Amino acid sequence: MRPLPARAAVLRLVGLALVLLGVVGPAGAGPTDPDPNDEVFGAEARPFSVVLTLAESEVERLRAEPRQYARARLVEDGKATYDDVAVKLKGAAGSFRPVDERPALTLNMDKLRAGQTFHGLDKWHLNNSVQDESLLHEALCADLMAAAGVPCARVSHARVRWNDRDLGLYVVKEAFDKRFLSRRFEKDGGNLYDGGFCQDVEAPLERDEGKGKVDRLDLAELAAASREPDLVAREKRLGARLDVEAFLTFVAMERMVGHWDGYGQNANNYRLHFRESDGRAEFFPHGMDQTFQDPEAPILDAPVALVADAVMAVPAWRKRYRERLVELLPLFDAERSLLPRLRRLVARLKPAVDAMGAGAAAAQAARVRDLEAALVARAESLREQVKRPDPLGVEFDKKGRAFVAGWKPVVEGGQPRLEQEDRAGRRAYGIDAGAGAAVASWRRRVVLAKGRYVLEGQVAVAGVVPRRDAEGTGAGLRVSGAVRKGGASGSGAFKATSFEFEVAEAQASVELVAELRADKGRAWFAVESLRLVRKP
Repeated sequence: MRPLPARAAVLRLVGLALVLLGVVGPAGAGPTDPDPNDEVFGAEARPFSVVLTLAESEVERLRAEPRQYARARLVEDGKATYDDVAVKLKGAAGSFRPVDERPALTLNMDKLRAGQTFHGLDKWHLNNSVQDESLLHEALCADLMAAAGVPCARVSHARVRWNDRDLGLYVVKEAFDKRFLSRRFEKDGGNLYDGGFCQDVEAPLERDEGKGKVDRLDLAELAAASREPDLVAREKRLGARLDVEAFLTFVAMERMVGHWDGYGQNANNYRLHFRESDGRAEFFPHGMDQTFQDPEAPILDAPVALVADAVMAVPAWRKRYRERLVELLPLFDAERSLLPRLRRLVARLKPAVDAMGAGAAAAQAARVRDLEAALVARAESLREQVKRPDPLGVEFDKKGRAFVAGWKPVVEGGQPRLEQEDRAGRRAYGIDAGAGAAVASWRRRVVLAKGRYVLEGQVAVAGVVPRRDAEGTGAGLRVSGAVRKGGASGSGAFKATSFEFEVAEAQASVELVAELRADKGRAWFAVESLRLVRKP
């Protein structure tokens, strides 16, 4: 039998005392039973140590196939030992590190040994937090999400050793799995999907949990309802497929914590669950390690993701979103909420940081000061932003023309380089395909009224070998969701190009695209030439 870690033993003794005092019932008494996960994530839990030992053959397996499980032994706090733990590497483009560096890890307790758990957890994660050196953003956002009623993975911390290497402090997260769902929903047999890397709901998302055939009909119905052009019909169709109130809270919290890489703003870092009880969808946040970076991050701009964009176009739901922002604002009061929450997390992590030496403690103190300043600035910005009117649509001059600024770079494939640069004496949005085939663009989302429009601009190219695909070829302009015919290729000076499109709804959010789809070459779009023309 494994020895019980000291902190777990304390929690068990506390639980026994509560039973004797009659505060809670004995084991098996139902909802009053202590949750074993609290030994890792509860208010009294503290950072713990993890030592993972792998045979060299298992390490080689991870070098060759990092996404496949290898066998490891886990020792917790120098006492509790778990054999036959399945370990693999995790992380997307920003956080993935190979096994010989400081990898992020997924641990599966019962894959190789039936029935084995880690404090009630079947699967859990050790995140390397390479995009958040403070290791506090994920935990702070999880605390705020929970306070707002948004289901999210719980967070803790651990000091990790990998064979003879000290990897330092990691963020511990529970997995989105059956146990996660069963704690939150009376019926948990509905489908749970992983949003993957920048995939919206119309993509063939990976199903992590659920019953029956994997036909993704629920995803297709949600996407179709989101694309319903008639807003009255959309409100009815989408309301039957989505828990709109929960979704508005989810989107509001994403925007308020500045989760620019979340679902609403990037169709990324989310999980999607269709409840078995009513079949409606509910979104869960994920990957919140790059939050609170921009104190002025907007909360009223049009979202990018399909479902968020569809919901915000319905006037009643947009009004409710504005109300929800105001209702959630007290959570973002710096002195009463944000800073006290942060300081509790800092105190909880401090012994583990101090154990790493004076240099590590000083560096962490500086990071905490920076985060405190960011939280104060964010609180001030949110108080001001909730009072603003909704952003107006594009303002056209008397000739029906509107200059469009503020384009953002987006990479869809390959390793291109996108930057603003001078080309032939003109300021331009540049795209370099790089060493191989690339799909990349500069994008700008605008709100337009019903009517016909032309997106105009001037493009120059150098050595462009066009890549043919469904949306278009070479360099050109279009709107997201539309197909572009033709495109600039080869080499040439700035030349006019355009794309005509129609807005069928009374008002819609439209994403403008200036793109390069090429096997090699470079393209430039003159900044001052990019404009919309409203046709009579």
